[in-house]
Amino acid sequence: MGPVEQLVTVAAVILGGLTTHLTNALAERRRKRDQLLTRWDDKKLEAYASYVERIRTSIFLAVELYEHREGLRERRRDEAEIKAEIAEAGHLRGRAFERIMLLGGDEVVEAAHDLNAMTLEVDWQAHGRITGGLEEWRERNRAVFRAINAFHDAARTDLGVSGRVTGGQHPDRDLLLPPMRQDG
Repeated sequence: MGPVEQLVTVAAVILGGLTTHLTNALAERRRKRDQLLTRWDDKKLEAYASYVERIRTSIFLAVELYEHREGLRERRRDEAEIKAEIAEAGHLRGRAFERIMLLGGDEVVEAAHDLNAMTLEVDWQAHGRITGGLEEWRERNRAVFRAINAFHDAARTDLGVSGRVTGGQHPDRDLLLPPMRQDG
């Protein structure tokens, strides 16, 4: 084997080593990027789920207060206790909203703003800060649950989950209300 052939062999070995090194480095970089994206998706999912949980807690407490104030529910605890729990739930909802602001995409953040505004309306009517009868109360609750579904859709899109919560595949749902009482 002559010097030219030896030089070609050495060059081929060096080129093969460099190619292997470059391929491994690119694969490792891609793997780390995918891990980072997965980690952020996990954090987003946790933040989105926590936010909806906090919203729902706030709504259910507002319903309890409203029904308590309007005489629609048996009194199991006093109004001050419910209001204190609502205040704490509002604080936790605000913290969950801040996580949405940090992690969410544009559509998710906008959906969260809308949802937050509608949740506050339910809360305000429950406290008597805004007026309205039972029909306005029910419409505010319908609106907030539509906003929850819109938030779910935005969150699913942001996370790359296929399908939608709203739309043609899922019919509109209404509030589950007890039947009207028949007095006398």
